[in-house]
Amino acid sequence: MPRSAASNGAMRAATREAVLTAAIRLFARRGFAATNMRDIARGAGVSTGLIYQHYATKDELFGDVVAQALDGLSATVRTLADSADAGAVLDDFTRGFLADLTATDGAAEFFMVLNQGFIADEPAGVRDRLGHGLRAFRGALTDAVERGQRDGRFVAGDPAELATTYLALFSGIVTTRLGLRDEVGLPGPESVMRVLTGGRTPTGESDD
Repeated sequence: MPRSAASNGAMRAATREAVLTAAIRLFARRGFAATNMRDIARGAGVSTGLIYQHYATKDELFGDVVAQALDGLSATVRTLADSADAGAVLDDFTRGFLADLTATDGAAEFFMVLNQGFIADEPAGVRDRLGHGLRAFRGALTDAVERGQRDGRFVAGDPAELATTYLALFSGIVTTRLGLRDEVGLPGPESVMRVLTGGRTPTGESDD
C-alpha cells in the first residue's frame, strides 16, 4: 500500500531532524570547515544522496541551524516585550536553558556551534545574522532588567551591563558542560538569576 502524504511528510521531517542532529554534533566536535556532507549523512544513518534531497549545500544546512536559533530568540524577545513580569519570564528562560543542558549534550553542542559560527563567520555572513538576533535579544533583556529594577525585583546597576553579564554566564555554562560533562554539577537557576536579583524574592525582599 502506498504511503500517505502525511506518512511521507513525517518521514521527511524525521530524516531532516536526524540530519540536523548529526550535523550539530559534528560541527561542535570538528568545526564547520572540517565537516563534510558525507560525514553528516553517515552520522544521521542516511545515504549521501538522501541528505542532498533536504539540503543542497553544507552552508544551507548550517543556515537551518541558525534559523532555529533565531526563531527561538525572536520568540523570547516577543515574550519579554509582552510580559508585565520580566522576572518570571527570565526565570522560566533560565530554568529551561539549564534543563536542556542537563538532559543531553545536544543542547550544549547546539550553542557551541552557534558560538563557533559567530566567532569564525563560517559560513560567510552567519556572524551578521546571529549578531542581529543577539542584539535584539540583548535589547529586550536590557528593557526587561529596567522594568524589574523599577518593580524592585532586580538589583540596581546599569541595565545593559547586567544583561550582558547574565548572557555571558550562559556561554561559560555551555563550555563547562561540554568540557567537564558530568564531573561537576551545573549551577541551579537561582544561582544564575542571582546576577539580576541579588537574592531578592519575587516580592522584592532579600532571601538572605
